[in-house]
Amino acid sequence: MKKLLSLLCGVLSLFGLSACDQFVIEDLKPGVSTAFEVRDKLGPPGIEWRNDDGTVTWEYTQQPMGTTCYLITIDGSQVVQKVEQVLTEAQFTRIQPGMNQDQVRRLLGKSAKTQYFQLKNETVWDWLIDNTAAAEPVYFNVYFNPQGQVLRTGRDIEYKGR
Repeated sequence: MKKLLSLLCGVLSLFGLSACDQFVIEDLKPGVSTAFEVRDKLGPPGIEWRNDDGTVTWEYTQQPMGTTCYLITIDGSQVVQKVEQVLTEAQFTRIQPGMNQDQVRRLLGKSAKTQYFQLKNETVWDWLIDNTAAAEPVYFNVYFNPQGQVLRTGRDIEYKGR
């Protein structure tokens, strides 16, 4: 079965589809998998952060079309320590007024889109999120003031014309 999924993923990748990332992510085992395996299976990260404890965190997002963002933490021995899908309710509640844009990016990964509202003088970052209860796409929003600090969060449903 695993060989069939690998073959299917290979075929889909020829068409530029990344739907098979989920299968690859599930194969990564903290304490066992290596940084080399991560790069081999997922390619280079979208961004890399050096952490105070000597580890490094790599971001793999499926935004703007997908609803996941994985942060993979790797230790100094190049072994995966943590694989975390961060577009979750628990992560959203961690976003608090006063946080800066770098702090938000470290918690949620790259946003799907950014908008600027001139009349309110606010910048809004939007993440497409998994919400199977809604028929239309749902976005988690973070609103920033001109200094790049969080003002509030919210959600929007992108209604399609009927």
